Amino acid sequence: MTVSWTPHRFSGGLLALDTANTVVLRGDVERSFDRFADPAEIARFAAAASVFRVDELGGRSLAAAGAIAGKVIAIREATDRLFRRSVLDGALAAADLSPFLTSCAEGFAGSAEVFGLDTPFGTGSGPLAFEAALAVSALSLIRPEHLGRLRICPNCNWLFIDRSRNGSRLWCDMAVCGNRQKARRHYRRSKQEADDA
Repeated sequence: MTVSWTPHRFSGGLLALDTANTVVLRGDVERSFDRFADPAEIARFAAAASVFRVDELGGRSLAAAGAIAGKVIAIREATDRLFRRSVLDGALAAADLSPFLTSCAEGFAGSAEVFGLDTPFGTGSGPLAFEAALAVSALSLIRPEHLGRLRICPNCNWLFIDRSRNGSRLWCDMAVCGNRQKARRHYRRSKQEADDA
């Protein structure tokens, strides 16, 4: 199934979270599905991320070449496990940190890029390997300003960074998940009023 990589699919706030969110309805065994089940979608996602994450990537485009699915999935799963648990528990679990760091290291394997503090996605002008960019983005989540703003959307269960001024954002995307929640509340309220009448 071909996925339409729309702006909503990039509601996480960072490349690593958008990638973690490619598992839809994570935790719901009956309805959950993986948008990367077809490895061809990884390249299509990388192309879309080059557009929707242009600021984060410092204008670099992403290249998803070769057999990278294993590395991408490993980083995605380790990122989701570590940071989902950190939102729920309020701390990073050492047991989850080790596989996370190992998967990120694998994302850098074979890369000739030079990454720095001022240029986190390297100094090159050509396309950046998706798995290396994903590792950089995932590692950036450890920064205190990101850890304190990580949230789980109560509607779709996606991870996202709350960039609101007062840190009170509830949904990954107000236009999608927020509206769905409001519609559900309105329906329940209307149904209750009808039942009471």
